[in-house]
Amino acid sequence: MEPLIIIILVVATLFCLYMAWSIGANDVANAMGTSVGSKALTIKGAVVVAGIFMFSGAVFFGSRVTDTIRRGMLDTTIFAGEPNLLIYGMMAALLSAAIWLNIASRYGLPVSTTHSIVGAVTGFGIIAGGFGAISWDTMIKIVSSWVISPLSGGLMAFLLFSFVNKKIINADDPNVAMRALVPVLVFFVITILGIAIFYEGLASLRLPIAFWQSISLAVGVGLAVSLWVRSFIKKIIARRSIDTLHRFNFVEYIFKYLQILTACYVAFAIGSNDVANAVGPFAAIITIIQTDSVVAQTVVPIWVLAMGGVGIVIGLATYGYKVIETIGKKITELTPSRGFSAEFGAATTVLICSQLGIPISTTHTLVGSVIGVGFARGISALDFRIVRNIFSSWFITLPATMVISMILFVFFRFIFGV
Repeated sequence: MEPLIIIILVVATLFCLYMAWSIGANDVANAMGTSVGSKALTIKGAVVVAGIFMFSGAVFFGSRVTDTIRRGMLDTTIFAGEPNLLIYGMMAALLSAAIWLNIASRYGLPVSTTHSIVGAVTGFGIIAGGFGAISWDTMIKIVSSWVISPLSGGLMAFLLFSFVNKKIINADDPNVAMRALVPVLVFFVITILGIAIFYEGLASLRLPIAFWQSISLAVGVGLAVSLWVRSFIKKIIARRSIDTLHRFNFVEYIFKYLQILTACYVAFAIGSNDVANAVGPFAAIITIIQTDSVVAQTVVPIWVLAMGGVGIVIGLATYGYKVIETIGKKITELTPSRGFSAEFGAATTVLICSQLGIPISTTHTLVGSVIGVGFARGISALDFRIVRNIFSSWFITLPATMVISMILFVFFRFIFGV
C-alpha cells in the first residue's frame, strides 16, 4: 500500500472517531437529558444506560448498507473520473460536521447531526461540481423539517402531558387513576417502541417482516407488559395507603421507569440511525481506495460500526453533560412525568413521520417535545432565551458546515494533490 494511501486512511479514521465522539456529546446527550433533568437518572447512570443501548443500536441494528452521499444530496457521477476527489470530500465532510457539533456542544446547544453532515456534503459538492450537482429539492425538504420536527413533537408532548396531568396527577382518586391509566400508557409505549424495533431493527439484521406483522408482535408484547404493570401497581397500592400529600411522589415514582424506558429507546434509535453519519463517509473512503471507483451505496463492515459505537459512547461520557444540562434543566423544569411525555411524544412523532415519509430530525423533535411540555405548564415555565439560542443554532448549522467543508475540501486537495 502506498504511503499516501496509508496517511489518508489514518487521517480518515481519526476524523471518523472525532465525528462519532461529537455525535455522542450532542445527539445521544439529547436522549438522556430529560432523564437527568427530572432526576430519574444521575449523569453517571445516564452514561451507562445510554452507552449500552446506543452501542447496541449502532452495532447490531446500525445500517449495514449506507448511502455514499447522505440523503441523496449529491450527484456521484461528477466524481467518476476522479474518485480521489470524493475521498477528500468525505474527509472534509466528516471533519467539518464534527467541528460544528463540537462547537455546538461547547455551548450546550442540541443540533442535528444529520443536518450537519448534509450541510458538509453540500459544501464540498458545490466546490467539486457546482450548484447543479446538489439536489436542492432534498435541501428544501430538510429545511422544512426545521418547522415540522419541533411543531409535531411539541404538539404530541403537549397533548400527552396535558392528559397525564389532568387524568392522573390531579385525579380525585390517584389509586383508581394509576390502576386504570398507567397500564394503558405502558401498552402504547411498548407497542410504539416494539413496532420500531421489530420493523426497522429486524430489517437491518436482514430478517425483514411485514409492517402488519411487526404491529401484531408489538401489540402482543404491549398487552403482556401492561397487564404485568397493572398487577405491580395494584400490589404496591395494597401495601400502603397513598394520601393526597404523597400521591404526587408516587405518580412520579412510576413515571420514572416509563421515562427511562423511552429514553433507552431514543438512545437505541440514535445509535442505529445516526452512527451512519460518522461511519458512512469513512466506509465510502475505504471502498473507493479498494475499488478505485465511486459507488452509490457502501457496505459497512461490523468493525466500522463498532468503532463508531465506541466513539459515540466516549463522546457522551466525556462531553455530553453540557447538552444534557440544556435539555434537562434550562428549557423548562422537568419531572419524570414531564420527561416521559417529552420522550414518548418525540419517539411517537419520529416513528409516525418516518412511516409517512416526512423528513424529520430526532434532535429537533425532542427539543420541540420539551418545549411542548413547558407550554402545557404555562408559557412562563419556558426560558425563551435558551429556546432562541437553540433555534438560532439550527438555522446556522447548514451554512456553517457548508463553509467549513468548502475550506477543508480545498485544503485537502492542496495537501494531497489530485
